[in-house]
Amino acid sequence: MRILYVAQLAPFDSALFRAMALRREGHDVTTVNTLDYLNSNALMQKLEFRAVMGPGISRLNKDILAMAKQLQPDIVWADKVLGMRPQTLQTLRSWGIVTVSYMIDNFFGPRRDPGWRLYAKTIPDYDLHCTQRDVNMRDYMAAGARNVIKIQTAYEPTVHFPPPALWSDEDRNRDVSFIGTPYDQRPTFLTQLWRECGFAVQVNGSVIWKPALAAVGGQQIYNGSGELRNADYREGIWRSRINLSFLTHSNQDEFVHKSFEIAACGGFLLAERSAGHKLRFEEDVEAVFFEGLDECAAKIRQYLKDEGGRASIAAAGQRRATTSGYDNDTQIRQIIERVRTLIASRPSRAGTGKAE
Repeated sequence: MRILYVAQLAPFDSALFRAMALRREGHDVTTVNTLDYLNSNALMQKLEFRAVMGPGISRLNKDILAMAKQLQPDIVWADKVLGMRPQTLQTLRSWGIVTVSYMIDNFFGPRRDPGWRLYAKTIPDYDLHCTQRDVNMRDYMAAGARNVIKIQTAYEPTVHFPPPALWSDEDRNRDVSFIGTPYDQRPTFLTQLWRECGFAVQVNGSVIWKPALAAVGGQQIYNGSGELRNADYREGIWRSRINLSFLTHSNQDEFVHKSFEIAACGGFLLAERSAGHKLRFEEDVEAVFFEGLDECAAKIRQYLKDEGGRASIAAAGQRRATTSGYDNDTQIRQIIERVRTLIASRPSRAGTGKAE
């Protein structure tokens, strides 16, 4: 298929990984990087993001239509695109092009981030919405969505893979590790693991961790190397005896992509217990789960001293991730199969001069 893929395409972004998967599946993918449409002035960029209006938004929509008319794609795929206008989607639909919105964040959730103004208006105009939450399946249909599919965030096989053979605790210099963002109560929780429970905790992520940890007296656990991306992220997992994975409760998550990435990297996964995690990993066989500080601390105490147990669970988790389709390619394939049914029902493309 010919796909016009619109997304934020930073080298470490999961949207780029999905574009890579589409290409591996044999599709002809042309990309539009939404980062190219940001205002160069930092203040104006922030204002335009919150209001979802301005010259960058106009240029993005104009270019999407121009490229669609030129390329005549089967699909316009918007991966967490907040600047798409309803009129743009309506025009694409009139041309017989299927439009897909892949959204890993939760517009309907309690977090209430800014920047959703246009997205809210476009929900009825997309042909297919991809979401990772059961609750959002109902939310989208109630908001007028035409079609919704539940997908799973996934790992990228070219980035997330196990360490060299014979890797052991001698190669690991991180006891308890978290690599990610300071959502919800994570700064407090991680600080308690360090200060109250006495564990050697290391946190990596953007500099927003610094004030978040300082506010709870945990600035010492922030690793000075900051964010870890791609190969550095993978090696951070390899070098950790215990890799923590939290749900983002403010996003109503059932599972998180970090859990699949840790497992695919052959890391020992200690994840927050949820129905979504338990459905995807056998507890205490392929991953270990916790609920609350006390159980998390107890599991850390148990497994820090049990290298053999950690190795067995990590190996089983890695096998589960690779054999159960937790990779980008498998997840992308499911979306494309749904799109094929939508394309089959479309009339000829009189608007673009292309017949189906």
